[in-house]
Amino acid sequence: MRRIIEPLSLMGSQIQARKGEFPPLTIAGALLRAVAYNSPVASAQVKTCVLLAGLFADGVTTYTEPAASRNHTELMLGEFGAVLETGREGDRCIVSVQGGDELAPLTYEVPGDISSAAFFMAGAVILPGSRLVLRRVGLNPSRTAFIDVLRQLGASIEREQVTSHRGELTGDLVVEAGSLKTDPDGVIISREMIPNLIDEIPVLAVVATQTEGRVEIRGAKELRIKESDRISSVVSGIRALGGRIEEFEDGFAIEGPQQLTGGRVETSGDHRIAMAFSIAGLVADGATEIAGAECAAVSCPGFYELLKTVAGSSAVNVREGD
Repeated sequence: MRRIIEPLSLMGSQIQARKGEFPPLTIAGALLRAVAYNSPVASAQVKTCVLLAGLFADGVTTYTEPAASRNHTELMLGEFGAVLETGREGDRCIVSVQGGDELAPLTYEVPGDISSAAFFMAGAVILPGSRLVLRRVGLNPSRTAFIDVLRQLGASIEREQVTSHRGELTGDLVVEAGSLKTDPDGVIISREMIPNLIDEIPVLAVVATQTEGRVEIRGAKELRIKESDRISSVVSGIRALGGRIEEFEDGFAIEGPQQLTGGRVETSGDHRIAMAFSIAGLVADGATEIAGAECAAVSCPGFYELLKTVAGSSAVNVREGD
């Protein structure tokens, strides 16, 4: 929590945490002051915390980051009447908010979460003969890098019925299985793409095992401080299913296609790992056990019931306590 505690403390918040960075947090009310905060990482979560706090600060709060993170917060705050400005200074992205303004209520329709949809998209592109239609999915350009990467690998993904609601694009996605293949030199997902792909990297690793060629993820060191060390979790999970993967401090590389085999995958309580390796289990030879599978409900309640619906109930067996 240190990356959030730091800017909020600079704004005058009084926050106590275990060892200065771990929950639980104790927060005391305080008058907030506007600051200009330069974030060392591109993070929509940190940006959101700073902007929301900035609404209650005296003056203009400015947040800069080394790359553009997802912009849902800016779009939504603008719809509620907040005064924001966005721009760039060299390679850094800047957003500022005026504090003290009164916001106006409105009716807001939240589109389907593309990060949750990504797991079903991945399943459809790697399971031969699949065709899947996902309705009313959020297609904000800051969130669609996963679609771009899948298309780069040869996946068939079409957008239909695309509309805009309060600044957010929404549409249907038609996904079909096909032959996945990289360029002869492979595909490198570099640091510039990571902020808009960060949540989908675990399931992209699963897709990479079924892709002809080399897929390499670099510049993703932030994955090591998510709900789990996701680089380590992905590497351990792939290897637990008999796959081959090369680990780096800031990512990993996979050369495929590979035949995965059933095994036991530890989730470390991480919902994205649970869901990603549930998709891997659909193409693995034999049964795959997801230890701590219930953590998928953190971001996608009913994930396994949905997976049964689209993949077939015989392919997914969830037991109480798994």
